[in-house]
Amino acid sequence: MKIAALPTLTFSFILLSLASCSVNRAKIDNGLKKYFDAKNVDGCFTMLNNTDGQVTVYNMALDTTRMLPASTFKIVNSLIGLQTGRITDENMLIKWDGVKRWNEDWNKDMSMKEAFKVSNVAYYQEVARRIGADTMKAWIDSIGYGNKNISGPIDSFWLNNKLKISPDEQLGLLKRLYFDQLPFRKSVQQTVRNVMLQEDNTAYKLSYKTGWGFDESNNAIGWLAGWIEENRHVYFFVTLVKSKDKDIDMKPIRLNITKDILKELGFMQGKK
Repeated sequence: MKIAALPTLTFSFILLSLASCSVNRAKIDNGLKKYFDAKNVDGCFTMLNNTDGQVTVYNMALDTTRMLPASTFKIVNSLIGLQTGRITDENMLIKWDGVKRWNEDWNKDMSMKEAFKVSNVAYYQEVARRIGADTMKAWIDSIGYGNKNISGPIDSFWLNNKLKISPDEQLGLLKRLYFDQLPFRKSVQQTVRNVMLQEDNTAYKLSYKTGWGFDESNNAIGWLAGWIEENRHVYFFVTLVKSKDKDIDMKPIRLNITKDILKELGFMQGKK
């Protein structure tokens, strides 16, 4: 269905409402632009305060644009793998196939928990092959993941720009995962939440999954999607970074931008 004659902000707000659930109002914070400019990249940031439903957004246009999920799809690949028994638990070992890859951390036998932490592409490609196209498609459809397109090889559709999802859709998925609202067993969702936990201290808990890939125009696309918990309150966030520099080292940039923004918004001090 084509929607016409709606202002851009209104249309974007509708999309946010559908994807993120219980959105009462959106606050546009263009002051966050400086963190992307400091790294010479484009991008967007969106955050949902679960307590009052308020959404904070920088760069609404990019926030509602779908692009490849890259390794953030490991969240869903893990859920489907665990639900179907293709992954028995977070300790399930998959033997290294002996192929040397660019990331030395991947070149060994590895458990799901380890593979998630180091974002081992080969591990999750094998999981996807074990799941199979028909089962994968059924689950992608059931959760309404992005454009739901998994055409092409079963072990690369999340990397080759077939499957696409927007940052605000990622935000909605994260909230559903956190509150056991996805159509997977609660134990499965808990296991995935456990492996997403990256930092746990007296001030806050920070959980996320990263992603890094290239769009059709060979722009580098970086993701960092997750949530931060402080004083029993949870805030969901998604950072997306886009750069024309295909040789960019996305790993530190996406994390540094995210943490700089979180600190500006008053997080990571245990005062929220």
